[in-house]
Amino acid sequence: MTKMKSTSLFRKYFSVFSFCMVLSIIILGAVLMVFASQYFQNDRYAMLERNARNAAVITAHEFTHFGLVGISGIYEVLALAMDVELFLTDTSGRVLYSAGTQSSMIRGATLPPEVVSEAAAYKFTGMGTLGDLFTELHYVVGVPVEAGGHVIGVIFASANARSQMIFLRELLNMFSFSAAVVLFIAFVLIYFITSNLVRPLKEMLLATQSFSKGDFSKRVQVSGYDELGQLAMAFNNMASTLASTETTRRSFVANVSHELKTPMTTIGGFIDGILDGTIPEEKHGQYLSVVAGEIKRLARLVRSMLDTARIETGELQINYTLFDVSEIVRKTVFNFEQTIEEKDLTLKGLDADKVWIWADIDLMHQVVYNLVDNAVKFVNDGGVITLHYQMDAQRTYMAIRNTGEGLEKSEVPLLFERFYKSDKSRSLNKSGVGLGLHIVKSIINYHRGEISVRAQAGEYTEFEICIPNPPKNVLKELEKENKEKARGKDKNAAYHDEGHTSQIEQPPQ
Repeated sequence: MTKMKSTSLFRKYFSVFSFCMVLSIIILGAVLMVFASQYFQNDRYAMLERNARNAAVITAHEFTHFGLVGISGIYEVLALAMDVELFLTDTSGRVLYSAGTQSSMIRGATLPPEVVSEAAAYKFTGMGTLGDLFTELHYVVGVPVEAGGHVIGVIFASANARSQMIFLRELLNMFSFSAAVVLFIAFVLIYFITSNLVRPLKEMLLATQSFSKGDFSKRVQVSGYDELGQLAMAFNNMASTLASTETTRRSFVANVSHELKTPMTTIGGFIDGILDGTIPEEKHGQYLSVVAGEIKRLARLVRSMLDTARIETGELQINYTLFDVSEIVRKTVFNFEQTIEEKDLTLKGLDADKVWIWADIDLMHQVVYNLVDNAVKFVNDGGVITLHYQMDAQRTYMAIRNTGEGLEKSEVPLLFERFYKSDKSRSLNKSGVGLGLHIVKSIINYHRGEISVRAQAGEYTEFEICIPNPPKNVLKELEKENKEKARGKDKNAAYHDEGHTSQIEQPPQ
C-alpha cells in the first residue's frame, strides 16, 4: 500500500496563490518588454524618417539653387542635433557626403544596391549593418532626394541599436524592483488571506477529532455569511445534533439497561429460589405467575423498541385507507372493559357518529390503544373518560380526556420522550416501559399530523391528535368507487327482490 504524503491545505493554497502571482508578474513583464521594444523601435524609425526627409528637402533646395556646395555643413548640424548618422548617396549607392561620429568610415563606401533601389523608390526601413558598413546593428531609414522631378540621390539616417538595449535594460530594472515590492506585499497578503481561509477548516478538523473521542462540545467560530460561514454554521448545527443524539443514545442505553435489568433480576431471583428450594413448593405457582408477568413485560419492551426502531429508520410503511376511527375506539375500549368496571368509570362520546379518517388502520389502532390505555391507567376511580371528534375542511381531530390528578406544566414537554415516566406513572403503573406516547407521536408525525396535550394538575389530562384529510384526487376516486358500489347494490337489491340473498356491504358515505 502506497503511503500518501501529508501536505497541509494552507501550504497548498499558499503555493498555488504564490505561483499564480509570480506567473502573472512574469507574463506582465514579458508583455511590457515586447510592447516597450516595439514602441521604442517605432519611435526611433519615426524620428530617423523625420530627420531624413528634412535633410532630403534641404538637399533638394541646395541642389536647385546652389548645387551641392555647403551640404556637408548642414548635415553636421542635423547629425549632431539628433545624435544620428546622416549620409547622402547617389543612385548607384556610393556615399557622397556623411556626418556623424562614424562619418569618416562611411564616406566613399558603397551601399547594397537593393537597399538603395528600395529607398529611391519610396522609403527603406530596417535594422542591420548595411552590408557591413557598420560594425554594430543600426536602425536605418532611407528616403529619396528629388529635384526637378527626378531622383538625384538618397538620404540615409541611422542610429545605433545599442540604445534600445540600454532602454530595455533600464526598464527591466525598474520593473524588477517594482515587481519585487509588489510580490513581497502580495505574499504577505496571501499568507494572511490563506490563513484566514483555512482557519475554519482547521477548527473543523480539530472539532471532528474531538467528536471521534466522544467530545461534542467543540464549535467553529462563524466570521461571516459567505460559503465558509454557512459551512461553519452547518457544522455547528451538525455538532449540536450529534451532541443531542449522543445524549439521547446514552440515555436510551441506560434506560433500556435499567428496564431490562429489573425484570431479569426478578426472573433470575425467583427461578433460582425455585431451583435451590428457597421458595417452598406450595408457592411455586405464585412466583411462576410473577415470572410470567415479568416475561410479558420484557416482550412488551422488546416489541415497543422494535416499533420505535422501525419508525426512526424509516422502514415503516404507511398503507393509507379510509376507515371509521370511532369504531376503532369502541373496539379498543371494549378490551379494557374489566378495568373500566373495576374503577367504576364513566365513558362519554362512545356513541359518536362515524368519523372517517385517511390513515394506516393498523398504525392508528396502535395509537388509539396507547391513548386509551394511558387514559384508563391514570383516570381516578369513579372518574370520567371523554371522547371528542371534530372535522373541518383540512383535518380530522380526535381527543381523549380523563379526569384524575392531571400533570404539572413542567412534565408536559417531556411526555413524548423515550422511557419518560412521571413520578405518578412510576407509582401507579409498574408494567409500562415509557415508550407508548413516544410511539404515538412518531406515528402521528409519520402521517403528517400533530398531537397536543392539555392538562390541569388535580383535574384532567387530554391528548388530541389531528390527521390531514384525504387529497382531493383520492376523494374523487372514493366518490367514484362509492357510486359504482351503489349501482352494484341497486342491482343486488333487484336480484334480492327476485328471491335471492345479497352479501354486498354498505360503503362509507
